[in-house]
Amino acid sequence: MLKIGSHVSIANGLLGAAQEAFSYGANTFMIYTGAPQNTRRSPLEKLKIPQGQQFMAEHNISDIVVHAPYIINMASFKEDTYNLACTFLETELHRTKAIGSKYLVLHPGAFTTSTLEQGIENIVNGLNKILSPELPIVCLETMSGKGTEIGRNFEELSQIIDGIDFKDKIGVCLDTCHLHDSGYDIVNEFDDVLSEFDSKIGLKYIKTLHINGSLNKKGAKKDRHANIGADETNPRGKDYIGKEALYKIVHNDIFKNKPLILETPWLDDKSNLYKEEITFLRS
Repeated sequence: MLKIGSHVSIANGLLGAAQEAFSYGANTFMIYTGAPQNTRRSPLEKLKIPQGQQFMAEHNISDIVVHAPYIINMASFKEDTYNLACTFLETELHRTKAIGSKYLVLHPGAFTTSTLEQGIENIVNGLNKILSPELPIVCLETMSGKGTEIGRNFEELSQIIDGIDFKDKIGVCLDTCHLHDSGYDIVNEFDDVLSEFDSKIGLKYIKTLHINGSLNKKGAKKDRHANIGADETNPRGKDYIGKEALYKIVHNDIFKNKPLILETPWLDDKSNLYKEEITFLRS
């Protein structure tokens, strides 16, 4: 059976997140430990962690994923932004551990008006200050190539991973929309994409997958998620990856026993939507 779920809300603590995931037919899920746009966080004792973990154990939900907030920019050359990124990422890693997750997904960052080389150096230096044997794995997410964001290709991720001291504490989160939008042909040549990843990074670093359609044609570098297999009648627009390609990707052996997370857009009734997408991918 696939280990598949979606992004769910932490508003009602870990218990509420687990109950929401279960209502979709999921056996894993992804959360933010607070709002993704700011640093405000509820104390851990308010997150109903023991109750959530008990519910998960009783309902066969496991291997959950935490996503780091978007405001963390490890690549920044601005001292205050960089210091905040390092401090807050370390805090999020400790919260991730307390929740019981092994994985914290991180957008590597954007070098803005600096250089790619400086951005990568900052990411490596920051992660080496933070990563330790007792903390969860940081999963660098593949990015779409929008603006100056880092992680738009396997070479950039490889440069980061090569510089990390605790390599068993670093991994990669593949994102189907981001891979497609950055120019990788995951529709027709996904096995070749995996072969390239293996040669430049190593398949052992793949820890999780974000499952998304794309509103754009391959190589658009825009990062706009679409519902799986949506056509022109969908309110959010057409999916240019397609349900057949996404189904094939999800069932690739590389993702066996790894948490697979839907980040497709919410429409009027997200519960029915996630139920339908999970049911389709699991069929």
